[in-house]
Amino acid sequence: MSTLFSSAEQLLAAQGQDLGRTDWLVITQERINLFAEATGDHQWIHVDPVRAATGPFGACIAHGYLTLSLANLFMPQLMQFANLAMGINYGSDRLRFPAAVKVGSRVRGHGEILRVENLGQALQAVVRMSVEIEGSDRPGCVVDTISRYTFNPLQK
Repeated sequence: MSTLFSSAEQLLAAQGQDLGRTDWLVITQERINLFAEATGDHQWIHVDPVRAATGPFGACIAHGYLTLSLANLFMPQLMQFANLAMGINYGSDRLRFPAAVKVGSRVRGHGEILRVENLGQALQAVVRMSVEIEGSDRPGCVVDTISRYTFNPLQK
């Protein structure tokens, strides 16, 4: 279930808010292979199931950056905006990959709004996104995303 933000005031007031969790997503070998094609990273631990079965993880694993990119998929499932003139991805801080995400794993996003700052024309929000792995105590990725949002003036 996503949270709807319709004004700068609502987003500012949401600092510290837990955004909840998304639905589960299965990490398939096809998704991993497509990411390998897009990035040119064809390391065997990602794309060779036979060799990976005897490797350190016992199966193919998702690329760390594939796991990171899921933050972009999960964010709009947790945060929706109305009356928004523009939203941009400004960057990220504190990126970690605590656990490998094996092929066939189910993952989901968990978000928390850490900070919201007023920059004048826009707001800057830092949202910690954790990519949780079903059955694991450690997430596959934790990243503090930084986004900037400009709302249209509210009509009175």
